[in-house]
Amino acid sequence: MKIRIGTRGSRLALVQTGLVADRLRAVGHEVELVPIVTEGDVRPVDMVPGEGVFVAAIARALRAGEIDVAVHSAKDVPIADEPGLTIAAYPERADARDALVTRAGGATLETLPEGAVVGTDSPRREGFVLAARKGLRVIPLHGNVDSRLRRLDEGAVEVLVLAAAGIDRLGEGSRIDQRLDPTVVPPAPAQGALAIQARSGDRELLAALGELDDPQVRFAIETERTVLEASGGGCRAPLGALVMPSDDGYRLLAYAINAEGRVRGTSGSGPADYIGARARPIGEWLAEAW
Repeated sequence: MKIRIGTRGSRLALVQTGLVADRLRAVGHEVELVPIVTEGDVRPVDMVPGEGVFVAAIARALRAGEIDVAVHSAKDVPIADEPGLTIAAYPERADARDALVTRAGGATLETLPEGAVVGTDSPRREGFVLAARKGLRVIPLHGNVDSRLRRLDEGAVEVLVLAAAGIDRLGEGSRIDQRLDPTVVPPAPAQGALAIQARSGDRELLAALGELDDPQVRFAIETERTVLEASGGGCRAPLGALVMPSDDGYRLLAYAINAEGRVRGTSGSGPADYIGARARPIGEWLAEAW
């Protein structure tokens, strides 16, 4: 079939959409990429992004029939269901961790000099970084991955903390100084994963997209997002959650940090049904942290 995929125009968005397009072309589908400008793309570079700003315009185009499929960074998808739309597939997940990047390279969170200026677009990253390393100075730094790397190189900040997956997908993984331990800086729920969205009634298309779904990734993402939903937070909540395979099934890390810099969290292992069942009460418990 011919499939029109809506995508943001940033280099990372095009790379991520291209991964899905290549998978669909490999099994015989004809794919067209349709660039869409989102609210997040036209906001001033230093304006804090709101909930769903990178998703809403593409979802509207999908509901209107202007495109057939949307590819999102899963962590940007709002918790509330989009009427008439469904996540048809979560394909394989990239590195979910956050990454530390400096101009010179070779740094770690522990070896950064006192007073080093750290740029990040995330209250979660700011909170956990400062909880782990006192004495750093964190300033807001928004924009896509390319623009943040450029501002680092221009001297606007000395350090970046951002998602490892985005850097890796852009072929810039060699710039990463340190991939941060998720027990120190826990990643945003669903970080590193892609969400492939389609209309709920397009049965033939949903069947085709379902071939791209990774059940283990789906379980991890849905569990992490359940923690976020139960906490009452959105995609910018100061909360991290990560499901990882373990010897006895899965391990769930979930941590929150409050305005005073106090961390609350849990780490537990067990089979998938146990971890999934624990996600909501853990989220409600973490909500008390802020």
